[in-house]
Formats: sequence, structure tokens, C-alpha cells
Amino acid sequence: MNVLFLNSPIFTWVIVPLLIFIARILDVSIGTIRIIMVSKGSKILAPILGFFEVIIWLLAISQVMQHLSNIACFIAYGFGFAMGNYVGIVIEEKIALGLQAVRFITKDTVDVLTMALRDEGYGATVIEATGGKGKVNIIFSIVPRKNIDNVLILAREIDPNVFVSTQDIRSVKSGFIPSKSTIYKWKKLAKKK
Repeated sequence: MNVLFLNSPIFTWVIVPLLIFIARILDVSIGTIRIIMVSKGSKILAPILGFFEVIIWLLAISQVMQHLSNIACFIAYGFGFAMGNYVGIVIEEKIALGLQAVRFITKDTVDVLTMALRDEGYGATVIEATGGKGKVNIIFSIVPRKNIDNVLILAREIDPNVFVSTQDIRSVKSGFIPSKSTIYKWKKLAKKK
């Protein structure tokens, strides 16, 4: 590259901060995914992501240190970090790795909701309990994260007042997966009520 260009104000005040900004978006996004892989117990992918994350970070921080008198580099570093968090979260939501434990608490629709979950291919375990307003049923189900929105829509369609809580889980070892032969029986049962 031309030495005059490397010393030009455009390079110093625009190109270098832009590269720092992009590097921070990349390393923080990779870091977000790496943390998720660590929490899922990925012994291969997490270290690989960590390697690339730290290499990119070193490139970004070295440019900041070389341009200590350039406030644009500091601003780019901060904005890149903030944007990297956002991008990492968006990527994580799109890939939706893992499983979630879903707990439904309902009074009246336990049979219909349980059947609907099973018809959709999810296991459902029912426990009778006592809540603040009397007898309730708790339905436990394990759902892939990518399907959680569909399951919540299904539950609200059947019982708009159902209480739902979700929790990330690391793994499951076994369970019941029903066949699809009973699909949509729950809709007939819901119409009768």
C-alpha cells in the first residue's frame, strides 16, 4: 500500500476505525456463540471459536493501541462491542440450539393441551398440584428451542390463560415420543368442551 495513503487522514480517521468496528462485531459475535457452546458442553466447537475470537480481538486492540490519540478508534471499539452483542444474540436466536423445558400450569384444559402436545410429537407429563387459587395441573414437556414459539402459540390457542414458564436444559437422556397417528384428536376434544 502507498505510504502516503497509510498516513492520510481518511485512513487514520475512517478506515482504521471502520476495521476496528468490524473486528469487534466479529469477535464479540463469535464470543457469544462460543459461550453458548460452552454451556452446551461442546468440547470441540467452543475452543475453535475461542481461537478465532481471540485472534480477531488481538487485531482490533492492537490497532487501538497504535492509534491512542485517535478518539474515533475508541468510539469504533465501543460501538463494535455493542453491535457485536446485538449480532451475536440475533445469530443465537436464528440457530436456536438446544432444548427447553416447558411447564404449563392449567386448570381446565389439561386433557386437551396434553393431547395437543403429544399430537405434535412432544412428550407431556402431567402432575396434579395446588396453586394459589386451588387445584391445577402442571404439564412438563421438552421442546427444541427452534419450536418453542409454535408450542407457545398452540398452548395459548387451547387455553389463553395458561401459565407457561421455560428453562434452558443441557440434555435429556430418554423420553416418550408419540407417533403421529393421533394428530388433531385434541381439536375434536376441544370443540366438545
